[in-house]
Amino acid sequence: MSVNNITSFTSRNYPVKNNTEKNRENKYLKPGVILTSALGVGAALAVIAKKQGFSLKPSAIKNTPVKDWAIFRLYDKNHPNKKTIELEDEKEIISLAAASVAGGLAGGAIFDDKKHFKAKLREAVNQLLGNVLVPVACVGGVARLYKANKEKLVSVMPQLKSTGKFAKNFNKVIQILPGSFATIVSLGFGIIAGNKVSNFINEKLFHKKVERNIKGSDFAPHVDDLGMAVSLMAEKSKGASFIQRIVPLFLCVPGIETGMHRDL
Repeated sequence: MSVNNITSFTSRNYPVKNNTEKNRENKYLKPGVILTSALGVGAALAVIAKKQGFSLKPSAIKNTPVKDWAIFRLYDKNHPNKKTIELEDEKEIISLAAASVAGGLAGGAIFDDKKHFKAKLREAVNQLLGNVLVPVACVGGVARLYKANKEKLVSVMPQLKSTGKFAKNFNKVIQILPGSFATIVSLGFGIIAGNKVSNFINEKLFHKKVERNIKGSDFAPHVDDLGMAVSLMAEKSKGASFIQRIVPLFLCVPGIETGMHRDL
């Protein structure tokens, strides 16, 4: 066989795209998905702010100091009646996450090849169930149970009788241990259970068995779950309200994961 025939056979059956062409096809995918996920979360956050009494009129926003905008204003114990946006309810977390996934899925459909869309749909199920709905349900249920029994749980924790600074700080740390333990355990259980449920649902919906096992690297997208857990468990404070402000940022992750996903 001649060299020309070999070249012709290879190029006809095994077309290879050079790196420049590949990069040109995909360079808009990640920024596009990040943008659409953020737009989804931003739209949901605006609806929540409106329902909680914040004005979305451009004139009102313009005349309000930036630090007092709904997305930036923190709880101030010296002005406890000053309105701050609340993201403590499960339905608010779920609406933000759903908007993120919808935005990421839209971005994936726009900026990626259509052949990957089914894989993104499966990842949307994984993100909504495994990363959001099941963990939120677990943490929310345990949070309500903990708050109903908080006084009893805190009362059995050992306390130092000294009035010194060390004793005061020690006592504060000891008092938050039950809530912290409840948060970590419920979140861990929710992530594991959610992963199992999403794998099962995907198998039934898409007739494809996928074992999406949890690895150490998989916990990066769960920062949003941890922030949500703390915001549900914590009492009102500047620190707790700060966590609530950054939860929407972390909740962009499920949308980005959805839009970027491709089957291996």
